[in-house]
Amino acid sequence: MNVFEPSDVLNALPKQFFAALVAKASLVAAAGHDVIHLGQGNPDMPTPAHIVEALQAAAANPLNHRYPPFRGHSYLKEAAASFYKREYGVELDPQQEIAILFGGKTGLVEVVQCLLNPGDIALVPDPGYPDYWSGIELARAVMEKMPLTAEHGFLPVYGDISPELAAKAKLMFLNYPNNPTGAVATEDFFGQTVSFAAEHRICVVHDFAYAAIGYDGQKPRSYLQTPGAKENGIEIYTLSKTYNMAGWRVAFAAGNASVIESLNLLQDHMYVSLFGAVQEAAAAALLGPQDAVRDNLDRYESRRNLLIGGLRKIGWKVEAPKGSFFAWLPVPEGYTSQSFADLLLEKAHVVVAPGIGFGAYGEGYVRVGLVSDEARLAEAVERIAGLKLF
Repeated sequence: MNVFEPSDVLNALPKQFFAALVAKASLVAAAGHDVIHLGQGNPDMPTPAHIVEALQAAAANPLNHRYPPFRGHSYLKEAAASFYKREYGVELDPQQEIAILFGGKTGLVEVVQCLLNPGDIALVPDPGYPDYWSGIELARAVMEKMPLTAEHGFLPVYGDISPELAAKAKLMFLNYPNNPTGAVATEDFFGQTVSFAAEHRICVVHDFAYAAIGYDGQKPRSYLQTPGAKENGIEIYTLSKTYNMAGWRVAFAAGNASVIESLNLLQDHMYVSLFGAVQEAAAAALLGPQDAVRDNLDRYESRRNLLIGGLRKIGWKVEAPKGSFFAWLPVPEGYTSQSFADLLLEKAHVVVAPGIGFGAYGEGYVRVGLVSDEARLAEAVERIAGLKLF
């Protein structure tokens, strides 16, 4: 059999960080150990029943067995616009300012192909979601990191970006509530972002994956709520976390009409939109009762409080996240993020994600997901306590 070499672009892609993490954990589980998985961001609760029922009914409709419109059904775009008006007070034109996506990850990779040429510069948070890097590499563009540090609330400091770099940059990724740090953006910070982007003609792509998960009564802000935001940016909203629909692969981009048109054009050449039944279910999620969303948030907040309280009790000095379903925890002295993650897996059989997997400024931290029930989180704390590190 002939072996055909992959392209240079494919060979240049960054290693899939989470695939390696899962493989390592699987080896420990295969050895017969009970492994507590806190390393990934996969919601552990089911999709609300009314959304599943909408899918079941729509799947029986023969109209959904045909190709949907290339750019998706108007009713889903209208639902997304109604959702943004209800939740954030943001007015969107359903046809010009919303693009339906095959999950948020797809949109994050696609937008780079839409806007950057080889050699163009994208500003990326460090630490940040590794799939930003993938899209940039596929476009043969250049990535410049914006450090996120505890000192500045894990927000980039625009004054630290040199005028020369700012003048060359064409795209900037942001993500609040933040993965991996759990930080949230302030109104003032988003105002600074609009000014910085306008001054340097940079397109802002705000990854709003954890939009529904803000703690202590604080609802996360949409970037599009900021005056002028639509002039220079888009927001990518996925239903994966808000409605526990990670496996359904449905999201949308909202904002600047020129970027939305570019996304639609690229997708015209790649897909014939989502299965119509999934689109109907997504509209039901956005327009239907939101009780399950509030229940989700209460559950994550309860888990956060149990985990952080338990870790503090055993002497680990940790900060509670303000949003997302992740906790960003400093590693004990004498360990790297990788060596500490390996220790927890090998000795406590608890999986956490080493911070170095999210960028150089992730070193010194591990990311813990609140995607297991309280009993398993409590057991994880017990096992960590047994290592007597604190």
